Amino acid sequence: MSLTGLAAPLAPSHGTVSVAASGSGLEPSSRSLTARRGPGRPRDEELDERLRTATLALIDAEEEVTVSKVLAESGVSRAGLYRRWPSLATLIAAALDTGRVMPPDLPETGNLRELVVESMFGDPILTASDRAVEARMRQRIRLVMADRELQRTYWEGHVSRRRVPLERALAAAVARGELRTDLDPAAAFDAIAGVAYYQIVVRGESLREPEVQERVRTALELVWRGMLA
Repeated sequence: MSLTGLAAPLAPSHGTVSVAASGSGLEPSSRSLTARRGPGRPRDEELDERLRTATLALIDAEEEVTVSKVLAESGVSRAGLYRRWPSLATLIAAALDTGRVMPPDLPETGNLRELVVESMFGDPILTASDRAVEARMRQRIRLVMADRELQRTYWEGHVSRRRVPLERALAAAVARGELRTDLDPAAAFDAIAGVAYYQIVVRGESLREPEVQERVRTALELVWRGMLA
């Protein structure tokens, strides 16, 4: 899938782009996103949602994502799009992050290692049984790996923020003397998350499978031993 103009600012385009795509299985009328605004709902919030949903519809249909197509899909004016998003990459990154939430802070009591494992296996994206959810996750990986600008935008605007609760918990464990004093929470997070993503991205496995869960637990145990004080 091509992401035309991904890194560029949202400059005006004078061309006309058709919304329909051969073989998409989605007719323009069925993907219209011009729902009326509910009473008391902020206008900008409504526009943001329509733009993100329109972009995600194009991504899910594996269509080229362009400014003209997003405008046609969403029914939002060009001026409204420019006012909300500085670049197409930021809009696509926001669409790709649909369904992700900020993890809660981990409690300071209890077994931190087990809390980490439980949170990993409880991630609805990593352990999705719904094929549509899993397909979207894989599409997210494909898109960010195909374009460095989108990858950095997605990291800086979304992914890096979700690391904060665990990094904070690791730093607190260092302060309590449970983990080694020279531990870098960011590097530790990379090692922990890498265990799961290697199974999914490299091995093509699913964290729903018992044997994969056991392999992940074993690898995390090795990582955790190296982190202990």
